[in-house]
Parts: sequence; C-alpha cells; structure tokens
Amino acid sequence: MSPRKSESKPARELSPEQAAAAAMVAEAKARGLALTGPDGLLKLFTKNVLETALNEEMTEHLGHEKNQADPDRESTNVRNGTRPKTVVS
Repeated sequence: MSPRKSESKPARELSPEQAAAAAMVAEAKARGLALTGPDGLLKLFTKNVLETALNEEMTEHLGHEKNQADPDRESTNVRNGTRPKTVVS
C-alpha cells in the first residue's frame, strides 16, 4: 500500500504575513463577518492599511509624530487635525 500524499510530504509552512491573514479570516468567519461586500473584512482591512500608510507618510514628511513637533523647529508645517475621507475604488 502506498503512503498518502499528506503523509509523504510535510505541510507547507506559512509566512508570517500568510499566517496573520489566515488568522484574520478565521476570526472574521467566527464573528460572522463577511469577507467581501460593503461591511466585509476586505474593505475594513484595506481602509486600515491605507490610513496607516498615509499617517506614516505624513510623519516621515514632517519629521515628527502627530502633536509631537519640536517647539524650536524652523518649519511651519504642523499636523493639526484630520477630517473624514472617502476613497472611491
């Protein structure tokens, strides 16, 4: 009798990114959250990734964290608030 495919080949290890994505999908399914659609995991995840990336880009551009500007700086660029944005995709 020949061995089963799963017994002859070890399971593929997931990268940290793949493991995190699998955990998020499993958590969303457990909570009854749809994966796609207007209130789905994909939309929420995309929104969070874009907002985080834009905030990090602004921090790098201005050279300081939000509300942490050095008082004796030469620049007048200041992070002084946010407003809601809608990204059409």
